[in-house]
Amino acid sequence: MCRNIHRLRYIDRTATQEEYLAAARQYVRKVSGFREPSRANHEAFERAVAEIARSTQELMDGLVVRGV
Repeated sequence: MCRNIHRLRYIDRTATQEEYLAAARQYVRKVSGFREPSRANHEAFERAVAEIARSTQELMDGLVVRGV
């Protein structure tokens, strides 16, 4: 599944918040082994998705791309 996470660096635009969340959700699904978490794990799952999306956006915002 991780190989299916879409690249979020585009030449003509920045990724949307929805794209960051979708990529983060794919990652959390892969590493947790759950497509959908149980009610007991829902909060931890969603917290991880939000944190990974935030960290990913910080990474993308901080990258310096030469030649663009």
